[in-house]
Amino acid sequence: MSLAVVYSRALVGMEAPLVTVEAHLANGLPSFTIVGLPEAEVKEAKDRVRAALQNARFDFPARRITVNLAPADLPKESGRFDLPIALGILAASGQLPADRLAECEFAGELALTGDLRPIRGALAMALSAARERRAFVLPETNACEAALVEDATVYPARSLLEVCAHLAGRAPLVRCTERPLVNGSHHPDMGEVKGQAHAKRALEIAAAGGHSLIMVGPPGTGKTMLAARLPGILPPMTQEEALASAAMQSLGSAGFDVANWKRRPFRAPHHTASGVALVGGGSQPRPGEISMAMHGVLFLDELPEFGRKVLEVLREPLESGRISVSRAARQAEFPAEFQLVAAMNPCPCGYLGHHNGRCHCTPDQVARYRGRISGPLLDRIDLQIEVPAVPQEDLARRAEGETSTAIRARVTAARARQLERQGKPNVALSTREVDRHCAPDVHGATVLKQAISRLGLSARAYHRVLKVARTIADLAGAQRLAGAHVAEAIQYRRLDRVP
Repeated sequence: MSLAVVYSRALVGMEAPLVTVEAHLANGLPSFTIVGLPEAEVKEAKDRVRAALQNARFDFPARRITVNLAPADLPKESGRFDLPIALGILAASGQLPADRLAECEFAGELALTGDLRPIRGALAMALSAARERRAFVLPETNACEAALVEDATVYPARSLLEVCAHLAGRAPLVRCTERPLVNGSHHPDMGEVKGQAHAKRALEIAAAGGHSLIMVGPPGTGKTMLAARLPGILPPMTQEEALASAAMQSLGSAGFDVANWKRRPFRAPHHTASGVALVGGGSQPRPGEISMAMHGVLFLDELPEFGRKVLEVLREPLESGRISVSRAARQAEFPAEFQLVAAMNPCPCGYLGHHNGRCHCTPDQVARYRGRISGPLLDRIDLQIEVPAVPQEDLARRAEGETSTAIRARVTAARARQLERQGKPNVALSTREVDRHCAPDVHGATVLKQAISRLGLSARAYHRVLKVARTIADLAGAQRLAGAHVAEAIQYRRLDRVP
């Protein structure tokens, strides 16, 4: 047989479309051609495959070899096609039986020795292979990650020879059924934070309702310390959330570590990050930081130091929970259900209003500094709080605050009330749902009306105040929004007030 067909997968955004690898051997001068819109990494597979076959003691056919990667209009990148190309050549040359190739899908980069090296996007490919009811053969390093898909049949292999022995029926591969242990004790504990009761309360509300948060305060007040502890008080991840988060991280250059299964991601890009780094992009679009923080926390420290255009790209995903990346040749849509936590100083030097009088910033400098963050972006951040310097007497005491475990119990109970009532966290409520589930009582409506008049809240801020008030009521176990809940929600709109 001079023609063989092997199945593999490409990566386009979150999807892993099927790629049919057709290997054909014809008479003529020896040559090796790969067609089907291959990128440079795929073109280089010719040399890797030739060396791997020879070092594995197979005969490399001295014939005219043509490998077609279909569909032809789908760009093919990375070395994951090395293994299916090698298997196609072996089957087409009669060195490997082809009758079992249709039962499996294959992906793996070949070393020159014939060993299999890890690939990117194994989880997304395993999801697609499971839907097609095919087994998935891939490098052993990626097996535990792919096996997170409960319906997937995953066969790990260490080398090309092991895959060939499996297909020949001589030494079947063992299906991977390993499941990672869930360990939630990896995040720092909230009990280590001294003082800052107001900020801790705001973090608890943010965790319970999925709200975004910005902290304003001088250097050294614990803003970064508090942000790093937010994932530890978030509710446990569901199976669907964990799978979506893991699949997204699997698409990144670092891949997904199964030791992080069901752990909320915490991403903290440097303020020199570009807009593409945050939202994703490239000639072949890849996810950015906001997608890598799927169902976790995106922390932006020194928020005004980010470029203005970089920050503006956050506006759409904060509203919709998705980001569309369009390029001339390709378009991709990535989920971006993340929780934004930002920190900033009150002025360029950081000590505005500090009791030691160290600040010498002019009002014009302060205005320009804060003006780096646009009003529409601030309008989309639910909780805006001040984090003042910790009093000396609090620093001298031992850290005996409430632990993350205790706070997490309240947060989980509040989130359960939201899911039972409306099937989603409060932050995701639509305008109509806000009217239905977040209607305040008479006192609460009066307080809100006065706040709109004095602070000049926009319609978006009005609805966000109601969502935060609903979360405060859920934490208290209250059915109806009272005036106290609305008043507390309003005080978290610190940056809406005139400084």
